[in-house]
Amino acid sequence: MREKLESIIERYNFIQEELNNPEIVKNVKKFTELSREAKYLTPIVELSREYIKILENIESNLELIRSNVEPELRELAYEDNENLERKKEELEEQLKLLLIPKDMNDMKNCIVEIRAGTGGDEAGLFVGDLFRMYQKFAERQGFKIEVIDFNEGERGGFKEIIFSMSGDDVYGLMKFESGVHRVQRVPETEANGRIHTSAATVAVLPEADEIDIEIKDEDLRIDIFRSGGKGGQNVNKVETAVRITHIPTGIVVSCQDERSQLKNREKAMKVLRSRLYELERQKQKAEISSARREMVRSGDRSEKIRTYNWPQNRVTDHRLEGEQKNYPLSEVLEGNLLPIIENLRILERTQLLNQGLAVAEKN
Repeated sequence: MREKLESIIERYNFIQEELNNPEIVKNVKKFTELSREAKYLTPIVELSREYIKILENIESNLELIRSNVEPELRELAYEDNENLERKKEELEEQLKLLLIPKDMNDMKNCIVEIRAGTGGDEAGLFVGDLFRMYQKFAERQGFKIEVIDFNEGERGGFKEIIFSMSGDDVYGLMKFESGVHRVQRVPETEANGRIHTSAATVAVLPEADEIDIEIKDEDLRIDIFRSGGKGGQNVNKVETAVRITHIPTGIVVSCQDERSQLKNREKAMKVLRSRLYELERQKQKAEISSARREMVRSGDRSEKIRTYNWPQNRVTDHRLEGEQKNYPLSEVLEGNLLPIIENLRILERTQLLNQGLAVAEKN
């Protein structure tokens, strides 16, 4: 392990030198890539240096034990090594987790798309509940939310709503929300008090930077139209809403949330870049072996991941087991999603670690 850690430290030192290189600073793409790698390596390097220092201290004590020193000093060296060995084992466990290959997208901001599924008006109301839940989660975490586009439901809520979320390691947390969210409750329109089941889909995409994906102007068709829905006197009088069609893929993105045509175009382009980036990621993902894909759930929209049960005040995450599976509905709706997400992160790391061990044993 030491040899591997020393190579990581060497790589980290090289990156730090490159980040101070004026030529690299001028190259935005290269500088951004190196900065992300440095951020990822920093905690590994800090523990690695501590681990290597412990190894050196253990070796120094062994040399002292093997030498002709006084018994008292030899005894102290033995005791010190016992403590150092315990600390070494603790660091090895931490390093094993840190050395699991990490998705570099985890450090990015994200685009979240929530759409009503089965359930008619009730599904639209549930989309509104999910959006408010994510708003409160963002407040708790210090993240920023910007609405990009929305289509309101006839009786409240949304048929769909798209927004960006920005902050530290946002995608790394929010990626676990992708999938089908199911709700069980008595709708306001239900006269007989029967419980209905409705659903909404959540798609979380890593926000693509301009350097991540190139979009040619000739591949775009941009239409300008009047905004609809709530928005004051400006709505339906000035053409500020933007619809962008990416001709090669047929992807269409609209934005009408801002009063400025320029701002709406910028937001729409942000979503388009992220969808195209996700399209490329999915192509790459399809090329990976089926065993690798099964290790971590893909977050595909067709997969039911969570049920929100109003009568029992319970949220059940179907990817978890035992006591980690259920959570108080009232707390989750107030944005207390971190306990669920942390358990899902542990599950992901465990699966990746087990996969790594299995590959190592096979080789």
